[in-house]
Amino acid sequence: MCGVSQACRAVPRLLTRGFIKRRCRSFLCSFPGFGPVSPPRTAFAMAGLNVSIAFFFLVVGVCQALRRLSKRLLSPGVYGCLARELAGSLQLCTSCLELRMLVEIGPWGGGFGPDVVLTLLFLLFAVHGASFDGASANPTVSLQEFLLLESNLAATAAKLLAQGAGTGLGWAVTKLYWSWELTHFHLIQNLIASECSSSIHTSLHHAAFVEGTCSFLFHLVLLKLRQSHPMYRVPALAATVTFLTYTGMLAALLLYQGNIPRLFQKNLLYSQKNKYKIPKARVVAHMEGYEPHQKRKGEKSDSEPHA
Repeated sequence: MCGVSQACRAVPRLLTRGFIKRRCRSFLCSFPGFGPVSPPRTAFAMAGLNVSIAFFFLVVGVCQALRRLSKRLLSPGVYGCLARELAGSLQLCTSCLELRMLVEIGPWGGGFGPDVVLTLLFLLFAVHGASFDGASANPTVSLQEFLLLESNLAATAAKLLAQGAGTGLGWAVTKLYWSWELTHFHLIQNLIASECSSSIHTSLHHAAFVEGTCSFLFHLVLLKLRQSHPMYRVPALAATVTFLTYTGMLAALLLYQGNIPRLFQKNLLYSQKNKYKIPKARVVAHMEGYEPHQKRKGEKSDSEPHA
């Protein structure tokens, strides 16, 4: 997870280089209050978002060209088990990495809200579903097809191998793309990459429970819609992934904290004990010793003559 705290720890160490000093100075001047002539922050945020959208279109176009070329040159079996899965995994990995960068840096580096990210997530999965040409690009889906006797052992192993190769290639391509620093988002990503912690926002067993629940619901919908027409299956699966992403985040937050502060303050799962305990015995003893003192003082005041 790349956050503001990681950025604060990483920047002083990286500013020892003169080159990065100049880059960071020019980057900070783009924000209000850091330079004499500061362009609006929203302009830089929209420019960065446009570059990311252009990257999504480029990745889809290149993978689609790779699919068409391999479909002409390779046999149907090799294309279905290797080339199609490799292209799909490459497309999915690069898009998800860029989208995750926008999710982690966009809210505090560009002012993006969850509506932008969820819209991009839905559109990306809709495009992926329409352009994958039957590829799953998902190891669990390939294993599910093997268990349903829709694929033999050799074909399943070839699909898993192609998916792993496509994912590794997608990671390498995305790292190279980030190294060009076309936007200030990529600059921040490179500066704080070594300081980034895990993207899991909750404990391990909570994360495993939420991930397992979301995976169960996704595969349940996938089994229900696998014989449907692509016109209905693609948007339904894209909506399911978007919904599970949002609800999975809410479930992880609820399991970790017991409440969602923006919606309600009451803790529904965990009891909050008072951090500071009041010693009751001392308070009672003090009050017992204080009452006779007050009584004696009252008796003394009663014994005085009244006018």
